[in-house]
Formats: sequence, structure tokens, C-alpha cells
Amino acid sequence: MKNKLFCRLKTGLAIASITIGFSFNLYANDDQPFSIAIHGGAGTINEADLSEVQQQAYRDKLQQAINAGHEILTKGGDSLDAVQAAINVLEDSPLFNAGVGAVYTFDGKHELDASIMDGRNMAAGAVAGVTHIKNPINLARAVMEKSPHVMLYGQGAEEFAITQGMTFVSNQHFDTTHRYNQLLDAKRKIIKSEAKDHDYQASVNQLDANYKFGTVGAVALDKQGNLAAGTSTGGMTAKRFGRIGDAPVIGAGNYAENGTCAISATGHGEYFIRYNVAADICARVKYQQKSIIQAADEVINQRLATAGGTGGVIAIDDKGNIATPFNTSGMYRATKVGDQPANIMIWRDK
Repeated sequence: MKNKLFCRLKTGLAIASITIGFSFNLYANDDQPFSIAIHGGAGTINEADLSEVQQQAYRDKLQQAINAGHEILTKGGDSLDAVQAAINVLEDSPLFNAGVGAVYTFDGKHELDASIMDGRNMAAGAVAGVTHIKNPINLARAVMEKSPHVMLYGQGAEEFAITQGMTFVSNQHFDTTHRYNQLLDAKRKIIKSEAKDHDYQASVNQLDANYKFGTVGAVALDKQGNLAAGTSTGGMTAKRFGRIGDAPVIGAGNYAENGTCAISATGHGEYFIRYNVAADICARVKYQQKSIIQAADEVINQRLATAGGTGGVIAIDDKGNIATPFNTSGMYRATKVGDQPANIMIWRDK
């Protein structure tokens, strides 16, 4: 079976990149508010650890990503297309833990997860543990639109990707020196802790927060009033045993429902799954009539933080209002409401 899959993957590697066609609605309502928000992960982001050049590199890439999505929205395009376009930019950048720049597993490989959701009809698609897909968010959308399923994993997901003409790359395509050094450091700490305590759970829990998460995502409201959300990640540094986090789990790391809100999360995935973070925020908006700002803040800075969960979300409601709460020292993020200038931030106040 493995030999058969290897041959199919070799064939897939030769397939030309699928062309993503974005359609624009000529009947878009120009009075309808439209907005987009993106994130590049939350964590222990200390200003002193980033040089001016590094800070500018992050801000420039966030600007490029939000521009890619906003250009589609301003022309009357679909929120799903905007989310996908923005995430593609972040997946192709070595700065973020998704696509190129994804963290390494304990065995020195990359396993990528992604999900996307359409607020119009609650359709969703997700992939987990893929190792050769250049842009996992594209495959997640294909799962949503071209399969009867919501989530596909690993080998099966890549077999489906071949049928859809997805772009395949070698696993080394995702390599970066920074992430490899991070893996070596994390492994040293895990092995030392396991040798002392013989406790795998404790050895992972003692790692710094930056080893445990990092994700990219986008949420958007288009001129037709449609909400969409997408999330993509390389997961947790030194993860083992086929670990899957919240990014591909609908309701945990990703959620969208027209008339309510769209959410993309970044953080310690185990907590986001257990507390159903993305869906919980939308439920508070829908059933308790809370604002998106209040609902997102309650879940991230009260319920999740009290439980010991760290991370943040980008959230948007059906009026285009945006919230970006996080309970870590920083979160790479950008927002753009209508034709106003983009707001690009890393820390709470800048």
C-alpha cells in the first residue's frame, strides 16, 4: 500500500498547480458592510526579541495577506475566496507556523492541518496530518465542496488531493532553520524530563507556550452578507503519536454562521477543543445577544484563561464588527473594515 501511495504521490508531485478562480458578484450590495481579519498566531511574543527588521517583515507579510483578501471583497467577491487568498499568503511565508515554516514533529517531519467553513450553509471541510500538500487550506476547501465528508486525515486526504489536482511538494518544502532549531531544543527538554519523571504528559506540559501552538487564519464578511472562516497550522513543536490540534476541528479552532459570526483561533489546541471555543463565542452572540467583542473577550480572557488555556481568536459578526482578543503577550493580526486603512498589530497597543 505504501509503495502504491508513493507512486501516486510522485504522480501528484508532477501535477501542475491548480488554478484557483475567484468569481465576483456583479450584484453585490455596495451598502452592505464588508470586513476581513487575519492572524499569524498568538504566543509569547516579546518585543525585545524582535528586531525592527523582523517586526517590519511580519507587518509587511500581514499587510500583503490582508490586501489579498480585501481586494476580493472590495470587488464584490466571495468571503470564502477572500479567506483562502489571505491564508495562502501566510502559508507561503516562512514567518508563520503553517505551510512553509511549519513546526517539526518529534521525528523531524511536518504534519499539517487546516479547515474552512462557509457561513451560508454551515458547510465545512478539514484536513489533518497531511505531509505533501503545498497549501492545506486549498485541500480543506476541496473536501468541503468536492466530497461528502467534513474531515480527511493523512494518507486518505492526500489520495483525495490527487483526484483534485492539488499541488504536491516534498515534505522538505516546509523546512526552515528556525523551526528545526526549535525542534532540537524542545526534544532536549522533553527527553530530559521523561528520563527524570517517566511522564510524557508532564514533559510536554513543561515546554514554553511558543512550542505548543502557532497558527494562521482569516475571517471575512462579504458584500452579500456571507461570513467565512479558515484556519491552517503546522501544529505543535515535537508533537508525537499523530497528535491533532484544534485548527481542523469545526467548532473549536474554526467556525462560521451567517447572521452570527465567524471565528479563527490560535492557541493551545487541546484547550480550544475541550472548551469548544469558536462555537462558544458564536453561541453567546446568537443566543445571548452579546456583542462580538464581549462574547470573544468572555471566552478567551475569562473562561479559557481560568482553565489555563492560552491563545486568542479573530472574530467578526454579521455587521462587520471585529474582535481580536488574546491572553498571551502578543498575537500577529491585521484587520480591515470596508475601505478604511488596515490596522496591523502584534502587541496589545501596537
